[in-house]
Amino acid sequence: MLDNIVIIDYNMGNLRSVEKAFERVGGDVTISSDHSIIKSASKIVLPGVGSFKDGMKQLNKLGLIDILNSEVIENKKPFLGICLGMQLVSKVGYENGESSGLGWVDAEVIKFDFSNLEKKLKIPHIGWNSVVYNKTNPLFNEIKDNSDFYFVHSYHFNTNEDIVTSRTDYGIDFISSIYKDNIFAFQFHPEKSQSVGLKLIENFINIEA
Repeated sequence: MLDNIVIIDYNMGNLRSVEKAFERVGGDVTISSDHSIIKSASKIVLPGVGSFKDGMKQLNKLGLIDILNSEVIENKKPFLGICLGMQLVSKVGYENGESSGLGWVDAEVIKFDFSNLEKKLKIPHIGWNSVVYNKTNPLFNEIKDNSDFYFVHSYHFNTNEDIVTSRTDYGIDFISSIYKDNIFAFQFHPEKSQSVGLKLIENFINIEA
C-alpha cells in the first residue's frame, strides 16, 4: 500500500512549498483540512509560519484538534511538525499572550532571551544555522552532523532532554528538533533547506506507517 500523506491546511503559511518538496522526493501528498482525508491518510504533516496563538485559533476554528488527536495520538500515525507545527505540539506557548497547545509533549514555547549576552542578536532568527543531532532520530539518517538548515522563528522549544534530538546555537543553545514515539518535529524548515532538507523529508516518507 502506497503512502497517502496529508499536509494539514489551516491557513498558516505557504503549504505549497512543503508540498513541492515532498513531490520532489516522490511523496504522494495532499493539502487538506477535510476530516475524511486526514482520517484516510497514512502520515500527517503540520507545517506553519506565524504566531502560536493564531495557529491554535485556526486549528480550533476548523475543528482539527479532535481529528489530529485521534489520528496522531490514538492511531499513532507518523507525524511531522515543521516550525510552528513543531511548537504547537507543546502544552503552552507565550507568543501574544499565553495559549494552550496540542499538549502532545510536556513542553513550552518561549521567546529568545538575549538579555545576558554582550552582543544582542536579531529576532526573529532568520537564515542558515548548523544543527547538531544525535542518532536517536531516524529522520537524520544519511545526513551529516552539523549540517545547515534554514530557520525563521522568534520563539523556541523548551522540554525534557529525553525527547530532544538536535540543538542549534543562536546566541543561546536551543532545541531544534524532537522525536517521541510517532511524533517528529523540527524548528527549521526542511522544505527550504535544499538537499539536506529533502533528504530529511525522504526519510519521513520512508518511515514505516
